Amino acid sequence: MIGGQWLAVFRAICCRPSTGHRPPATGNRSPITDNLAFTRKDLLGIRELSVEEIETILDSAGSFKEISLRSIKKVPTLRGKTIINFFFESSTRTRTSFEIAAKRLSADTINISASNSSVTKGESLIDTARNLQAMAPDAIVIRHPSPGVPHQLARMVDASIINGGDGAHEHPTQALLDAFTIREHKGRIAGLQVAIIGDIMHSRVARSNTHLLTKLGAHVRIAGPRTLIPPHYQSIIEDSEGSLTVCNHIEEAITGSDVVMMLRIQRERMSAAFLPSLREYAVEYGLTLRRLELAASDCIVMHPGPINRGIEISSEVVDGARSLILDQVSNGVAVRMAVLFLLVGIES
Repeated sequence: MIGGQWLAVFRAICCRPSTGHRPPATGNRSPITDNLAFTRKDLLGIRELSVEEIETILDSAGSFKEISLRSIKKVPTLRGKTIINFFFESSTRTRTSFEIAAKRLSADTINISASNSSVTKGESLIDTARNLQAMAPDAIVIRHPSPGVPHQLARMVDASIINGGDGAHEHPTQALLDAFTIREHKGRIAGLQVAIIGDIMHSRVARSNTHLLTKLGAHVRIAGPRTLIPPHYQSIIEDSEGSLTVCNHIEEAITGSDVVMMLRIQRERMSAAFLPSLREYAVEYGLTLRRLELAASDCIVMHPGPINRGIEISSEVVDGARSLILDQVSNGVAVRMAVLFLLVGIES
């Protein structure tokens, strides 16, 4: 279908209130109108996105979330489209979320992991990409341990490339769903104090969230062992309305925060001894109820998962009233539906 026909389908199906549920408010902006301004072929990272593009995705996700509240969670928006999930690393939330998002939009989905692909037989990534391109998919979601692989694929294939996480570089859809969750519960992002705590060095989530939240005007404070904070980390933000501060202690980062985002220790990416022990890390940097008392009274707690209970965050906090960890998972489907629609659902 051409763009106008897709928008008609979107208006008729996706924006209709569902009985017993009220669609989330999206402010004065119209996701239908804004969609037309989103002209990117790929979603490779947050750093290159404008504030307007970020808000377009977030506003669109608000409309798509309503679909997940229905008894029949399916619309024909991407019928006839093919989405390939190509994951070179283990994943539960991201891969499943993308698959559910595509299926709820009626797209055909194919899942490929490195262990059952021809990569195990010596085929290069370039040749794999060319073979996938020959099958004419509409979008490829790629997760790879090496930074920059999605960017390389985007130059090689006609399909839209979505970065599902490339090494310690970026994880754009995670940052988008985090921002959506924050805005849903706080009503805004500008001016909020956001603490990001943990393994900053190896975290693509930290990088993408730092870019996104500061672009939208939040004041981000990071904390963690000095061995796990890259030198000159403050210099990664550019032309942002918000700010970035590196704190020496977790208490300094948490005090007065509106949002506390915890990160796990990514031992699979470590090639050296960055920590004396996990027990010491839990004592010095783990989020407990006592430490959470330093935050604002209405502070929310987030975590991209997977969670290591008793290390970076206590079970009492995970299961407590302030935790929005499962809300993040739910919102991930809506955000990824919006991303798929914006990249392959509107054609000129």
